[in-house]
Amino acid sequence: MVGMDRRMKNDSELERARLVDETRRAAREVAERTGAEVERIAAEAQAGEAGNESLRQLGVIHGGLIAIAIVMVQPFLAARTLDASAKACVIAFAVAIPLLAALVLVNRQEMFRGRRTTSVLVTIAQALAQLAAFVGIVAGFWHLTWVAGVTFLGAAIVAVGVHSAGWWRVESPRKRAT
Repeated sequence: MVGMDRRMKNDSELERARLVDETRRAAREVAERTGAEVERIAAEAQAGEAGNESLRQLGVIHGGLIAIAIVMVQPFLAARTLDASAKACVIAFAVAIPLLAALVLVNRQEMFRGRRTTSVLVTIAQALAQLAAFVGIVAGFWHLTWVAGVTFLGAAIVAVGVHSAGWWRVESPRKRAT
């Protein structure tokens, strides 16, 4: 009876180990397929029509941020003194405008050549320019009233989520109807 209990215990341990191995193998396969799919989507986003659209969108984003910056900074040019939020707005846009202008030119070259640059400096400049523009816009609204600044901040966070979700739904592969 004791021998039978041991054999059953050994069998259940072997079965558990087999199940763990199968689960690990299945998880690795799913991770590999998911990684390959993410790489495929990223490569498609950089090439062909999707890559061209990505370049067009960046041009619109950079140009739009320059326009917003110019409009928001104008009232501060004639002001004798600036409060903290106005100073933050002006300084942030002083960083953003030249970087965005350079990125517009890089974007035009990328569109002409039909490919994205691999420059780390350009990637850093994009992040810095967009962050500075975002800070400038929030500070400009905050200068009017802190409620507007917080509202813009919240709405911008939601907008990034909306854009990301929309992009993912459009660009992710769909199963074909059979």
